[in-house]
Amino acid sequence: MAILSIRIIGDPVLRTVAEDVTDFGPELAKLIEDMHQTMHDVRGAGLAAPQIGVNKRIFTYSVDGAEGHIINPVLVASDDMAPGEPEGCLSVPGLGYTLPRHRWVRITGVDLHNKPLDMEATGTLAKCFQHETDHLNGKLYVDRLEGEDRKDALRAIRTANYHNVTAETVAKRAQSVGSAFGAGAAR
Repeated sequence: MAILSIRIIGDPVLRTVAEDVTDFGPELAKLIEDMHQTMHDVRGAGLAAPQIGVNKRIFTYSVDGAEGHIINPVLVASDDMAPGEPEGCLSVPGLGYTLPRHRWVRITGVDLHNKPLDMEATGTLAKCFQHETDHLNGKLYVDRLEGEDRKDALRAIRTANYHNVTAETVAKRAQSVGSAFGAGAAR
């Protein structure tokens, strides 16, 4: 098991649509275990493979007692939106904004043994599934911001020195936020 480096905004892998996983075996199992360990180390709610530089459709999650991974996810969302809640991202350190997400989702895919997964979620878990699926599609949560929040986020990203901020932010987030979703992340 290993703690992996998290890629931050500006890295092209975060803007690339991830490829389907076709090889299942020990290397995939090790990658997923490393992703879980990394996610827990920074107390994240989820971690997508592109965030660690792997251009594959995989993410791990740990939200409200639900923990696991999903490979090659397909997400279907309700038409209605849940009220906006605080959201942040390990790949955009130091920022957090209120963002509405779909109220309900159904996600299908496979596990590391290529066995089918089919889950429904609401609340924070639904938000996490949407956030991580966005990563697999080359999208960051700041892309969904509107109005003043979007302007503020883009300004902060332009002026940030992420090389110096990343380690500090991850350590701070692990102590104060507890996850990329929830209290303390909003701005």
